[in-house]
Amino acid sequence: MTARELPSPGAPDPAHNVEQRRREAGVDQMFPFGRPGQPLGRAHPFVFGFTAALGVITAWLLVQAAANAKSVIVMIVVAMFLAVGLNPAVERLRRFGLPRGAAVAAVFLLVLLFFSGFVASLVQPITEQVTELRKSIPEYVTQLQNNTTLAEWDKRYGLLDRAEKTVNSPDFQNSLTDTATGIGKVAINGVFQTLTILILTLYFLSSLPQIKTFFYKLAPRSRRARVALLGDEILDRIGGYVAGQFTIAFIAGVSSYIFLSILGVKYALALSLIVSVTALVPLVGATIGAVVVGLVAFLTGTTTDLIAVVIFYVVYQQVENYLVYPRVMKRTVDVQPAVTIVAALVGAALLGVVGALLAIPTAAAISLLVREVAMPRQETL
Repeated sequence: MTARELPSPGAPDPAHNVEQRRREAGVDQMFPFGRPGQPLGRAHPFVFGFTAALGVITAWLLVQAAANAKSVIVMIVVAMFLAVGLNPAVERLRRFGLPRGAAVAAVFLLVLLFFSGFVASLVQPITEQVTELRKSIPEYVTQLQNNTTLAEWDKRYGLLDRAEKTVNSPDFQNSLTDTATGIGKVAINGVFQTLTILILTLYFLSSLPQIKTFFYKLAPRSRRARVALLGDEILDRIGGYVAGQFTIAFIAGVSSYIFLSILGVKYALALSLIVSVTALVPLVGATIGAVVVGLVAFLTGTTTDLIAVVIFYVVYQQVENYLVYPRVMKRTVDVQPAVTIVAALVGAALLGVVGALLAIPTAAAISLLVREVAMPRQETL
């Protein structure tokens, strides 16, 4: 093995002489390009500065990438959350002898049927209201023309001329076009995101065992069994949370349908389905559904119907928030009622509806890790 030779006084410059270059580098069969020099120590200023700068740049690039791909990341997280939540139903069907593929197909078909029924229930009310509005427009115009107060204001302020000029102006037409285009883009984007989430949920649900195994293998072999047990428990709690949310949504929908049917509000089935869907959002979902129901009850009924709807949902909201919701979450995810409320509020403040949906299972996972990992370690110190 040829050792690296130190340059002698008067030796040729290796930049110009190939043989001298090979001698000084210590070229042999093992090191055809010369023996490597001593590595720079970790405490070397250049190594420290380069590593720190590289870490800062990498962190900044990751933050920028996450910000740019926020919508995609949210869809992936929601799809994985739904897949984990639907997995207990798949496992239950497997106990009856169905293969996993058939069980996944059956559960996913039920989900599609629910969404299809929800959309179909809204078609008739919307169609009827649009048709009624179209037929009533001439009557509304006649009432406006015969209104004495409006005629007096028109003579005094020229309201009709101003309205006609505003409607015929290019700015108004352009703004109207932009608004319609924006609404269309939002609708198309919502449909695309919904379809994407459903497709991702199907893929994640069908390959969930392989995904779990992959992540479990990232843990050291000596701790893999405990990590797998904790991971299975966390996934079970997420599944229990989804089951609890569907239970609460079912209670809200059935209660709303019974109340609206007794009150005689039109489109009781469609409104109860809307309440069921909005009830999936923790804490504030029933309020959102109540606003929709109250608006429809006022437009299709009387003021008395609106007052009855407001009273019913104010009472129901209190019962759900402080009795039904904490008890269901305590039984399904084993989280204290106060923690469920605080977690939902914090999650909603950080990520909106998605944050509220993910906050409680996240709190359940953190509480499990604290109880099973952090607290036993503290006892050994």
